[in-house]
Amino acid sequence: MPMKRDAKERVVDWLLVALMVLPFVLSVTLKVLLKPAGEGISIAGAQVYFTIPMPVMDLPITESQVNSLMVVLSILGLCLYLTHGISVVPHSKRQIVAEWIVEKVQNLVNGNMGAYFSAFAPFVGGIMFISAFSSLSSLLGLFPPTSDMNIVAGWAILVFVLITYYKLKGGLFPYVKGFFEPVFVFAPFNIIGEVATPVSMSFRHYGNVLSGMVISTLVAYALQNLTHMLLGWLPGVLGQFPFLQVGLPAILSLYFDIFSGLMQAFIFAMLTMLYIATGFPQEEYEQRKAKRKKALHTA
Repeated sequence: MPMKRDAKERVVDWLLVALMVLPFVLSVTLKVLLKPAGEGISIAGAQVYFTIPMPVMDLPITESQVNSLMVVLSILGLCLYLTHGISVVPHSKRQIVAEWIVEKVQNLVNGNMGAYFSAFAPFVGGIMFISAFSSLSSLLGLFPPTSDMNIVAGWAILVFVLITYYKLKGGLFPYVKGFFEPVFVFAPFNIIGEVATPVSMSFRHYGNVLSGMVISTLVAYALQNLTHMLLGWLPGVLGQFPFLQVGLPAILSLYFDIFSGLMQAFIFAMLTMLYIATGFPQEEYEQRKAKRKKALHTA
């Protein structure tokens, strides 16, 4: 039988639900209050809310930065809500959902990276959920953080640092030597290929999400003008109502905001696992580790 929760636990649950919802409410409120007057449908980058004076150059705080922070806070609230009151034996549906998510992410990491990288499950799951929630925020009329190159490039650089770190675990000399294989004249191409990893990851994610937003905006703008041309003669409110904008933009949103956004989040997570796991010279690392252990024993 499910255990009855007291009033204190219910209050905590409602607070955690508020933590999930309020960040998006705040983002929408900021967008409404700070949006320039008279601005209709437009294709532009993230709006700059305000700037922080700095010694060298001012630091702009953009809509995408604020929305990205709100996404993280919302995911934090969701995680706390799903794990609140957990027990060894699941007695609530949300604990079952939480365990199912953890199990699927862990199996995904183990299947693609191997047991050695099993501890990467929280990192991979975090990137995937942050990316997915960021893309889905456009359903609320917000500027999705994944449409900002600065946000996505930050994720790609973080992944690139991890890739380089695990490559260096095989030794500095083998890492540097790899740039000169199969012959030394290939070194410039190998270096470009190495640097191209974060560039390609960020542009792939950013380009797909941004292109969907641009297409949806262009279609909405075209339908708005077409409605005005064909039905603008109608009297009063009827002449201003966007009849032709009902239906098609919603269908495009289902594809670009939901399907494409979730797909790009999954692809980014898969590339993260692939690059880290394939770049790690596990055999060389195990050999160096065994040599160090043997040297310690002989000493």
